Amino acid sequence: MTPPPTTGNRERDPEMVRLGERLKKSRYYLNMSQQFVSDSTGIPRSAISDIERGERRVDSLELKKLARLYRQPVAYFLAEEKDADAGEYALAGLPRALAQLTDGDAKTVLEFAEYLTLRRAAEREEQGADGGGPTA
Repeated sequence: MTPPPTTGNRERDPEMVRLGERLKKSRYYLNMSQQFVSDSTGIPRSAISDIERGERRVDSLELKKLARLYRQPVAYFLAEEKDADAGEYALAGLPRALAQLTDGDAKTVLEFAEYLTLRRAAEREEQGADGGGPTA
């Protein structure tokens, strides 16, 4: 028995759409073309396009390859929250990454984190002075 023909109007799975959007956003952020992703992962370019549109399922090995290329944890792409923040998922792996650093490298990371905190505070202060709303 053959399956009924598919129509162009079928609804896409919201989870597949969300996953595709996160993958596309990550690819754009890194300024990678679909062809580059295809060449780097072995996933056909047409499949990358279909995945990003939420029209094709991603198997676990493909997702692992994409996450590695995009330097994001797999958990970020699979998170159920609509507005998941990649940074929060990246921070979850920070202790493991820090354990492999030298003492000097760890000190540099800490100094950079302090710099970012101060920079963010200055941006908020500037927004308040300009009468603008809070920053994200």
